[in-house]
Amino acid sequence: MKIPPFHWWRTVFFLIPAIAVYTIVLGTLSIASSFVQPSGFFAHGCARRWSWLILKTTGVDVDVRGLERLTPGTTYIFISNHQSIYDIPIIFWNVPWQLRIIAKASLGRFPFLGWHLSRTGHLLVDRKKPDPLGILKRWKGLVSKGLSLIVFPEGTRSADGTVGRFKGGSFLLAIQAGLPIVPISVAGSRHVMLKNRLMTCPGHVRLVVHDPVSTEGLEATAEGARRLARQVRETVRADVDEPENPEDRIQNPESRRQKIEDRR
Repeated sequence: MKIPPFHWWRTVFFLIPAIAVYTIVLGTLSIASSFVQPSGFFAHGCARRWSWLILKTTGVDVDVRGLERLTPGTTYIFISNHQSIYDIPIIFWNVPWQLRIIAKASLGRFPFLGWHLSRTGHLLVDRKKPDPLGILKRWKGLVSKGLSLIVFPEGTRSADGTVGRFKGGSFLLAIQAGLPIVPISVAGSRHVMLKNRLMTCPGHVRLVVHDPVSTEGLEATAEGARRLARQVRETVRADVDEPENPEDRIQNPESRRQKIEDRR
Protein backbone atom coordinates (compact mmCIF):
# COMPACT_ATOMS: atom_id res chain seq x y z
CA MET A 1 0.00 0.00 0.00
CA LYS A 2 1.32 3.42 -0.98
CA ILE A 3 2.06 5.74 1.94
CA PRO A 4 0.28 9.11 1.58
CA PRO A 5 2.59 12.10 1.03
CA PHE A 6 3.61 14.45 3.83
CA HIS A 7 1.06 17.12 2.95
CA TRP A 8 -1.80 14.61 3.27
CA TRP A 9 -0.78 13.89 6.87
CA ARG A 10 -0.31 17.61 7.49
CA THR A 11 -3.80 18.33 6.12
CA VAL A 12 -5.61 15.60 8.04
CA PHE A 13 -3.88 15.86 11.40
CA PHE A 14 -2.99 19.57 11.55
CA LEU A 15 -4.82 21.80 9.08
CA ILE A 16 -8.31 20.33 9.39
CA PRO A 17 -8.29 20.45 13.22
CA ALA A 18 -6.80 23.97 13.17
CA ILE A 19 -9.37 25.27 10.70
CA ALA A 20 -12.14 23.64 12.73
CA VAL A 21 -10.99 25.62 15.79
CA TYR A 22 -10.82 28.87 13.78
CA THR A 23 -14.33 28.22 12.46
CA ILE A 24 -15.85 27.47 15.86
CA VAL A 25 -14.22 30.41 17.66
CA LEU A 26 -14.69 33.08 15.00
CA GLY A 27 -18.04 31.66 13.92
CA THR A 28 -19.31 31.98 17.47
CA LEU A 29 -18.11 35.60 17.68
CA SER A 30 -19.68 36.35 14.31
CA ILE A 31 -23.05 34.83 15.17
CA ALA A 32 -23.14 36.54 18.56
CA SER A 33 -22.36 39.92 16.98
CA SER A 34 -25.23 39.52 14.50
CA PHE A 35 -27.75 39.91 17.34
CA VAL A 36 -26.50 43.41 18.13
CA GLN A 37 -25.26 44.43 14.67
CA PRO A 38 -27.59 43.05 11.94
CA SER A 39 -25.52 44.73 9.21
CA GLY A 40 -22.84 42.07 9.72
CA PHE A 41 -19.91 44.51 9.50
CA PHE A 42 -18.18 43.09 12.59
CA ALA A 43 -19.07 39.57 11.43
CA HIS A 44 -17.29 40.21 8.13
CA GLY A 45 -14.25 41.26 10.14
CA CYS A 46 -14.40 37.82 11.77
CA ALA A 47 -14.65 36.21 8.33
CA ARG A 48 -11.60 38.15 7.13
CA ARG A 49 -9.59 37.12 10.19
CA TRP A 50 -10.72 33.50 9.65
CA SER A 51 -9.52 33.78 6.05
CA TRP A 52 -6.13 35.17 7.09
CA LEU A 53 -5.61 32.36 9.61
CA ILE A 54 -6.43 29.71 7.01
CA LEU A 55 -4.04 31.20 4.44
CA LYS A 56 -1.28 31.71 7.01
CA THR A 57 -1.60 28.21 8.46
CA THR A 58 -1.70 26.57 5.04
CA GLY A 59 1.23 28.62 3.75
CA VAL A 60 -0.53 30.44 0.92
CA ASP A 61 1.15 33.61 -0.33
CA VAL A 62 -1.02 35.95 -2.41
CA ASP A 63 0.26 38.52 -4.89
CA VAL A 64 -2.51 41.13 -5.21
CA ARG A 65 -2.62 43.50 -8.17
CA GLY A 66 -5.08 46.19 -9.24
CA LEU A 67 -6.76 47.29 -6.00
CA GLU A 68 -5.92 50.87 -6.95
CA ARG A 69 -8.50 50.56 -9.75
CA LEU A 70 -11.32 50.53 -7.20
CA THR A 71 -12.99 53.57 -5.63
CA PRO A 72 -13.35 53.34 -1.82
CA GLY A 73 -16.94 53.44 -0.66
CA THR A 74 -18.36 52.20 -3.97
CA THR A 75 -20.61 49.14 -4.07
CA TYR A 76 -19.48 46.56 -6.61
CA ILE A 77 -20.38 43.14 -7.93
CA PHE A 78 -17.11 41.19 -7.92
CA ILE A 79 -17.00 38.39 -10.50
CA SER A 80 -14.30 35.75 -10.16
CA ASN A 81 -13.26 32.46 -11.69
CA HIS A 82 -13.36 29.50 -9.32
CA GLN A 83 -10.44 27.08 -8.96
CA SER A 84 -10.45 25.99 -5.31
CA ILE A 85 -12.34 26.19 -2.02
CA TYR A 86 -9.45 28.47 -1.03
CA ASP A 87 -10.75 31.16 -3.41
CA ILE A 88 -13.15 32.52 -0.78
CA PRO A 89 -10.53 33.10 1.95
CA ILE A 90 -8.13 34.43 -0.70
CA ILE A 91 -10.64 37.04 -1.87
CA PHE A 92 -12.10 37.85 1.56
CA TRP A 93 -8.71 38.66 3.05
CA ASN A 94 -7.20 40.48 0.07
CA VAL A 95 -10.17 42.54 -1.16
CA PRO A 96 -10.92 45.01 1.68
CA TRP A 97 -14.62 45.52 0.92
CA GLN A 98 -17.71 44.50 2.86
CA LEU A 99 -18.31 41.34 0.83
CA ARG A 100 -21.24 38.95 0.80
CA ILE A 101 -21.38 35.79 -1.26
CA ILE A 102 -24.14 34.10 -3.24
CA ALA A 103 -24.12 30.45 -2.23
CA LYS A 104 -26.35 27.39 -2.41
CA ALA A 105 -28.92 27.20 0.38
CA SER A 106 -27.62 23.84 1.65
CA LEU A 107 -24.50 25.59 3.01
CA GLY A 108 -26.73 27.31 5.57
CA ARG A 109 -27.13 23.99 7.39
CA PHE A 110 -23.42 23.62 8.16
CA PRO A 111 -22.61 24.28 11.84
CA PHE A 112 -20.96 27.65 12.51
CA LEU A 113 -20.03 28.38 8.86
CA GLY A 114 -23.60 28.01 7.63
CA TRP A 115 -25.01 29.83 10.65
CA HIS A 116 -22.62 32.69 9.94
CA LEU A 117 -23.75 32.88 6.31
CA SER A 118 -27.44 32.78 7.27
CA ARG A 119 -27.25 35.50 9.90
CA THR A 120 -24.84 38.01 8.41
CA GLY A 121 -26.36 38.98 5.07
CA HIS A 122 -25.08 36.37 2.64
CA LEU A 123 -27.44 35.39 -0.15
CA LEU A 124 -28.35 31.69 0.07
CA VAL A 125 -30.21 30.40 -2.99
CA ASP A 126 -32.17 27.19 -3.42
CA ARG A 127 -30.91 25.99 -6.80
CA LYS A 128 -33.75 23.48 -7.16
CA LYS A 129 -36.43 26.15 -6.62
CA PRO A 130 -34.89 29.49 -7.58
CA ASP A 131 -37.00 32.60 -7.02
CA PRO A 132 -35.64 35.29 -9.40
CA LEU A 133 -37.86 38.08 -8.04
CA GLY A 134 -37.09 37.16 -4.45
CA ILE A 135 -33.36 36.97 -5.20
CA LEU A 136 -33.44 40.39 -6.89
CA LYS A 137 -35.29 41.90 -3.91
CA ARG A 138 -32.76 40.48 -1.42
CA TRP A 139 -29.89 41.48 -3.75
CA LYS A 140 -31.11 45.09 -3.84
CA GLY A 141 -31.58 45.02 -0.07
CA LEU A 142 -27.92 44.08 0.41
CA VAL A 143 -26.50 46.67 -1.96
CA SER A 144 -28.71 49.39 -0.48
CA LYS A 145 -26.74 48.85 2.73
CA GLY A 146 -23.45 49.42 0.92
CA LEU A 147 -22.58 45.72 0.76
CA SER A 148 -20.72 44.34 -2.26
CA LEU A 149 -21.25 40.85 -3.62
CA ILE A 150 -18.78 38.23 -4.78
CA VAL A 151 -20.07 35.81 -7.42
CA PHE A 152 -18.48 32.71 -8.98
CA PRO A 153 -20.56 32.48 -12.20
CA GLU A 154 -19.03 29.19 -13.36
CA GLY A 155 -21.19 27.54 -10.72
CA THR A 156 -18.49 25.03 -9.75
CA ARG A 157 -14.74 24.75 -9.28
CA SER A 158 -12.57 24.10 -12.31
CA ALA A 159 -10.90 20.70 -12.25
CA ASP A 160 -8.01 21.64 -14.54
CA GLY A 161 -7.70 25.43 -14.34
CA THR A 162 -9.79 26.18 -17.43
CA VAL A 163 -12.19 29.09 -16.91
CA GLY A 164 -15.67 27.67 -17.55
CA ARG A 165 -18.65 29.36 -19.13
CA PHE A 166 -20.05 32.21 -17.04
CA LYS A 167 -23.77 31.82 -16.40
CA GLY A 168 -25.81 34.92 -17.15
CA GLY A 169 -28.08 35.06 -14.09
CA SER A 170 -25.86 37.16 -11.85
CA PHE A 171 -25.04 39.49 -14.75
CA LEU A 172 -28.73 40.11 -15.39
CA LEU A 173 -29.19 40.98 -11.72
CA ALA A 174 -26.21 43.35 -11.89
CA ILE A 175 -27.70 45.11 -14.92
CA GLN A 176 -31.10 45.39 -13.23
CA ALA A 177 -29.48 46.81 -10.09
CA GLY A 178 -27.30 49.20 -12.15
CA LEU A 179 -24.12 48.23 -10.31
CA PRO A 180 -20.59 48.13 -11.76
CA ILE A 181 -18.97 44.73 -12.17
CA VAL A 182 -15.36 44.11 -11.16
CA PRO A 183 -13.71 41.10 -12.86
CA ILE A 184 -11.25 39.21 -10.65
CA SER A 185 -8.71 36.66 -11.87
CA VAL A 186 -7.46 34.06 -9.39
CA ALA A 187 -4.51 31.99 -10.62
CA GLY A 188 -2.71 29.21 -8.78
CA SER A 189 -5.25 28.42 -6.06
CA ARG A 190 -6.16 25.05 -7.55
CA HIS A 191 -2.65 23.79 -6.77
CA VAL A 192 -3.21 24.58 -3.09
CA MET A 193 -6.14 22.16 -3.00
CA LEU A 194 -7.17 20.32 -6.14
CA LYS A 195 -10.83 19.55 -6.66
CA ASN A 196 -11.85 16.19 -5.10
CA ARG A 197 -8.50 15.82 -3.31
CA LEU A 198 -8.14 15.75 0.47
CA MET A 199 -4.74 17.39 0.60
CA THR A 200 -3.58 20.99 0.78
CA CYS A 201 -0.16 22.31 -0.15
CA PRO A 202 1.56 25.64 0.45
CA GLY A 203 1.54 27.76 -2.67
CA HIS A 204 1.69 31.11 -4.42
CA VAL A 205 -1.51 32.65 -5.76
CA ARG A 206 -1.97 35.66 -8.02
CA LEU A 207 -5.11 37.78 -7.62
CA VAL A 208 -5.75 40.44 -10.26
CA VAL A 209 -8.47 43.07 -9.82
CA HIS A 210 -9.48 44.44 -13.23
CA ASP A 211 -11.08 47.75 -14.14
CA PRO A 212 -14.75 48.05 -13.17
CA VAL A 213 -17.25 47.46 -15.98
CA SER A 214 -20.26 49.77 -16.01
CA THR A 215 -23.70 48.22 -16.49
CA GLU A 216 -25.44 51.53 -17.18
CA GLY A 217 -27.41 51.54 -20.41
CA LEU A 218 -27.09 47.78 -20.95
CA GLU A 219 -30.11 45.74 -21.96
CA ALA A 220 -31.71 43.99 -18.97
CA THR A 221 -32.41 40.92 -21.08
CA ALA A 222 -31.10 37.37 -21.13
CA GLU A 223 -29.13 38.08 -24.29
CA GLY A 224 -27.70 41.30 -22.86
CA ALA A 225 -26.61 39.40 -19.75
CA ARG A 226 -24.97 36.67 -21.84
CA ARG A 227 -23.01 39.24 -23.86
CA LEU A 228 -21.79 40.87 -20.66
CA ALA A 229 -20.90 37.46 -19.20
CA ARG A 230 -18.77 36.61 -22.26
CA GLN A 231 -17.02 40.00 -22.09
CA VAL A 232 -16.19 39.63 -18.39
CA ARG A 233 -15.08 36.01 -18.83
CA GLU A 234 -12.54 37.03 -21.46
CA THR A 235 -11.17 39.70 -19.11
CA VAL A 236 -10.83 37.15 -16.30
CA ARG A 237 -9.23 34.53 -18.56
CA ALA A 238 -6.49 36.96 -19.61
CA ASP A 239 -4.79 36.60 -16.22
CA VAL A 240 -5.51 32.95 -15.46
CA ASP A 241 -2.92 30.26 -16.20
CA GLU A 242 -5.07 27.85 -18.19
CA PRO A 243 -3.58 24.51 -19.33
CA GLU A 244 -1.60 24.87 -22.56
CA ASN A 245 -1.79 21.21 -23.59
CA PRO A 246 -5.07 20.62 -25.48
CA GLU A 247 -5.08 16.97 -24.36
CA ASP A 248 -5.27 18.11 -20.73
CA ARG A 249 -8.60 19.79 -21.51
CA ILE A 250 -9.99 16.93 -23.60
CA GLN A 251 -9.43 14.44 -20.80
CA ASN A 252 -11.73 16.45 -18.54
CA PRO A 253 -15.49 16.31 -19.38
CA GLU A 254 -16.07 19.84 -18.04
CA SER A 255 -13.29 21.20 -20.23
CA ARG A 256 -14.59 19.30 -23.25
CA ARG A 257 -18.01 20.94 -22.83
CA GLN A 258 -16.28 24.31 -22.50
CA LYS A 259 -14.43 23.84 -25.80
CA ILE A 260 -17.78 23.27 -27.49
CA GLU A 261 -19.22 26.42 -25.87
CA ASP A 262 -16.22 28.49 -26.99
CA ARG A 263 -16.78 27.46 -30.61
CA ARG A 264 -20.41 28.66 -30.62
